[in-house]
Amino acid sequence: MPPFLPPSRRGFLFLALLLSACLAAPGAGGAGGDGAAMQALRRELAPPGWGPGADHCAWRGVTCAGGGGALRGLKELQELQVSGNNLTGALPGWLAGLPGLRVLSAYENSLSGPIPPGLGLSSELQVLNLHSNALEGTIPSSLFQLGNLQVLILTLNRLNGTIPDTIGRCRGLSNVRIGDNRLSGAIPASIGDATSLTYFEANTNDLSGGIPTQFARCANLTLLNLAYNRLAGEVPDVLGELRNLQELIVSGNGLGGEFPKSILRCRNLSKLDLSYNSFHGDLPEDICNGSRMQFLFLDHNEFSSGIPRGIGGCTRLLALQLGSNNLGGQIPAEIGKVKSLQIALNLSFNHFVGTLPRELGRLDKLVTLDLSSNEISGPIPGDMRGMLSLIEVNLSNNRLSGAIPAFGPFQKSAASSFSGNAKLCGDPLDVDCGSIYGSNYGMDHMKISYRVALAVVGSCVLIFSLVSLVVALFMWRERQEKEVEAKKAEAGEVVVAAPQVVASTVFIESLQQAIDFQSCVKATYKDANELCNGTFSTTYKAVMPSGMVVCVKKLKSVDHAVTHHQTKMIRELERLAHINHKNLVRPIGYVIYDDSALLLHHHMPNGTLLQLLHNDCNTDGEKQKPDWPRLLSIAIDVAEGLVFLHQVATIHLDISSGNVHLDSHYNALLGEVEISKLLDPSKGTASISAVAGSFGYIPPEYAYTMQVTVPGNVYSYGVVLLEILTSKLPVEEEFGEGVDLVKWVHTAPARGETPEQIMDPRLSTVSFAWRRQMLAVLKVAMLCTERAPAKRPRMKKVVEMLQEAKNS
Repeated sequence: MPPFLPPSRRGFLFLALLLSACLAAPGAGGAGGDGAAMQALRRELAPPGWGPGADHCAWRGVTCAGGGGALRGLKELQELQVSGNNLTGALPGWLAGLPGLRVLSAYENSLSGPIPPGLGLSSELQVLNLHSNALEGTIPSSLFQLGNLQVLILTLNRLNGTIPDTIGRCRGLSNVRIGDNRLSGAIPASIGDATSLTYFEANTNDLSGGIPTQFARCANLTLLNLAYNRLAGEVPDVLGELRNLQELIVSGNGLGGEFPKSILRCRNLSKLDLSYNSFHGDLPEDICNGSRMQFLFLDHNEFSSGIPRGIGGCTRLLALQLGSNNLGGQIPAEIGKVKSLQIALNLSFNHFVGTLPRELGRLDKLVTLDLSSNEISGPIPGDMRGMLSLIEVNLSNNRLSGAIPAFGPFQKSAASSFSGNAKLCGDPLDVDCGSIYGSNYGMDHMKISYRVALAVVGSCVLIFSLVSLVVALFMWRERQEKEVEAKKAEAGEVVVAAPQVVASTVFIESLQQAIDFQSCVKATYKDANELCNGTFSTTYKAVMPSGMVVCVKKLKSVDHAVTHHQTKMIRELERLAHINHKNLVRPIGYVIYDDSALLLHHHMPNGTLLQLLHNDCNTDGEKQKPDWPRLLSIAIDVAEGLVFLHQVATIHLDISSGNVHLDSHYNALLGEVEISKLLDPSKGTASISAVAGSFGYIPPEYAYTMQVTVPGNVYSYGVVLLEILTSKLPVEEEFGEGVDLVKWVHTAPARGETPEQIMDPRLSTVSFAWRRQMLAVLKVAMLCTERAPAKRPRMKKVVEMLQEAKNS
């Protein structure tokens, strides 16, 4: 059903479609068969996409079998898709009488009652998707009786009873998602007969018994999620034979035994979640075993001994949760080798002793660190200042001593993050170091011998002499340059004074010789070098003497106040340079001169999404024609970049197609991320547009809240999606006065327009597959641009929906 159909019509249309299945006369044809029934519905309800033509099989939401014969009683109906339409009531039993039905999709409604018991007995049902309703009763065993079912998605309902043993009859069953229900009993051993199984999710139920060893026969199994049930026993060793397994999630059960080492044979394993169980014993030395492990959650168990030194081999790990165990010993220095750690490192509520390893400072991507409630002693090493991405830290309830190092994330933390350490002092604790260690604490740490003092004084004299010599040479060179400029001026040549560079650096060592700062500055003098003009900056193309091409972003006057806080600015830029995400543009350097700031980035040869959609040429002037798979991939790239930003508590200030940059392979990178760190919108501004984005992308609530938010980011991203789908700018004259792209799309039904009339026909008419994917993405865009912020999905959910659309 079209997403634009009013709720009052949606429910009636759904019932009418089903009733027509039984009311149509079996012997009727032509005007008295399906055609007449469907035409009557069209005249009564006038749904968008149902035209006056005789071929009702071409109408949106209706799929008929071919063959040209007369349709009778909707017996030829193959697909019924009525998801997301606020439907209520029960699923009619008439559904079981549709022999040609292959796909029934009615997810995200308010349907109640049981699943019709005869469903699947007399049809060719292959896909049943009823997730996010209020369905009750049991899962009918008839669903699996004929063995045709391939996809079963019943997540988020109120279903009870057991998983039918007949599930094994469906050899082609690939996707089973029955989580968040009230199912009980054991998982049937017949599950091993469903040898095509790829995804099995039964989390958050009341399942009991053990994990069936028969899962090992499902060689294609990629995801096994049995979290939050009442399962007992051990993880079967035979699961290690699942070479394609990527995620094993069994948290929140009553499982026990030692760490299931056999599971480490699954070399594609990226997520292992054994948390909230009763596993015990030592952790294996080869805890990652060369796998692709990214998420290792072993917290809230009874593991003992210590962290194996083999942890240093987990080179792809993003999050490590070992809290609430019985682990002891020292935190191994090898933890510093896991430089991929990004989301969290949690070792809290254990029995670790000794000092904090200096190697923690190598974790420059880590956002959250929790080492609280251990027995760690000694000072906090200054090397931890190398944790440039750190936002949350908790070192409370240990035996740490000495002064807390001066480091932004430490001083910005609450005092509770360091409390419970009797001998720890300094900001943010309200404890003066002198009160603990005496008034001579500072002097004791500055005492030096007489010989050392002489050496220092001698070195200072030598350095002063060398500096004086260098200054004299620079003054002589400057005098020579002025004489040359004076001669040029006499000859009538225009002379541009060289700016006074206050600070500059290149973060990437291999590029330091290739980038010339004066060339970057001079590139901003010529309009011909301008690539794009954004809300916060103007971007120029600069060619270095080495031949390298660099993008130079010059902050506009509204941002010049930032340059007066150079220390903060430089610190934020250095942190951003170390943020490692493939879909975010990272600065490679900066130049601060006079009252201006330049940010340096890699040159993006394919320009921006704005140019791709509307200019038909890239930054090098080459013609380009966007295709749907490329545009969908770009949309997913941007969404994944935003997911990461929101995970690290960063809100983007200017999401627009002009800030989506495309590299040589058309991978999308979201730009202007540094602006979100350099500006502080909370301090107010004369115009919300000065800190909240480009015209046409700004959420409506910003006009009265004057505060940037995560839902606001989702709205702006939704505008970008609509821009991709329609190939129209956010604001165009054809929309009419006071109407932007969002309003134009949302009011399409009132104008009598169908989704096909909204989408760019150059894309939607290429193939049915493209059209189907575009309709799915349109639904996502509509959700993202809901007027009420609370109704907009999280970006993580957006990524899931886009991936689902891509794979449909």
